Amino acid sequence: MTSPQHRTTTSQSTIAHDSNRSRRRRGTVVTLATGRTAAIAFALLILGALAIALSPIFVRLSEIGPTTTAVWRVAIAVPALMMWMAAENGGMRHSKSAKPAVPRGLRDYALLALAGFLFAGDLAFWHWSINFTSVANATLLANLAPVIVTGVSYLLFGERVTRLFLIGMVLSLAGAALLMSDSLTVSPETLFGDFLGVITAMFYGGYIIAIGRLRARFSTATIMAWSALATTAFLIPAGLLSGESFLPATMTGWAILVALALISHAGGQGLITYALAHLPAAFSSVSLLVQPVAAAGLAWLVLGEAIGSIQAMGAGVVLAGIVMARFGTPRRPGTDPVTAAEEPESQKIDHDR
Repeated sequence: MTSPQHRTTTSQSTIAHDSNRSRRRRGTVVTLATGRTAAIAFALLILGALAIALSPIFVRLSEIGPTTTAVWRVAIAVPALMMWMAAENGGMRHSKSAKPAVPRGLRDYALLALAGFLFAGDLAFWHWSINFTSVANATLLANLAPVIVTGVSYLLFGERVTRLFLIGMVLSLAGAALLMSDSLTVSPETLFGDFLGVITAMFYGGYIIAIGRLRARFSTATIMAWSALATTAFLIPAGLLSGESFLPATMTGWAILVALALISHAGGQGLITYALAHLPAAFSSVSLLVQPVAAAGLAWLVLGEAIGSIQAMGAGVVLAGIVMARFGTPRRPGTDPVTAAEEPESQKIDHDR
């Protein structure tokens, strides 16, 4: 015969278990923290997006083809990223509070290589798609990544978003379509290229999710260095198959590739990778839609490409959608935004590396 105290404890455990099981079934609502770290992370995310927005300018100015330019984009960045990682690990050995950032086994290296593979797929399929469809179509379809991130995060990790967030995401995508409307084409001849554009979005969405998850275990430098090395290895065959020249003809051509590698990849992707430790992947993917807006503005400034009233309206709609998505993501004071559920103990590491 059980005591009243034991029955009460058992009842409480059963209720708690049922509550946890119900919470897992419903999923967790993605939230944003309101602290200083989250605000800095959002600013760095936007700054990273602006740095990446320079990449179409560099690709346009490059003296070699777009696929081989993509190879050099990551290959030139690898030595700088490796030195950053080595310097970070050397400093950590003299710190009592820092956590180890080095991969510890084959599984860790495989996960980092997966991120590199996904980014390589993003670059390779986008460059392949523009051979079969317009650049505007390929770019717009590649920007469907927020849909991929939101859907996969819900299906695999139970991360739900609010209705206002979804409206903001759709608004931003509609704005991106307006921004590129002058060059969009709808034709049976472009269907294959359009399909490749969707594949691009799947790879980039997967990359954002992978980076967000890896940041719970590794530092920005570690992820950037090893994933860039993997991306280079995966892109070299694509460059060889493209038949494009690998070597620029002038020092100016090399300078453009170095700028692309250090500013857009090491700088831009590095800032985004840092931010993904503090911001939800779904919200980050919508915020990154600021890239086509910035790219259009930079093309106007640098290349003299005109921006019409419809394009300007589209840019405004994109920004309004990002703001709406931000307001549509609930706040959690004093916490880092991963999900509304408590972060597992195994993932509670120093994210500020």
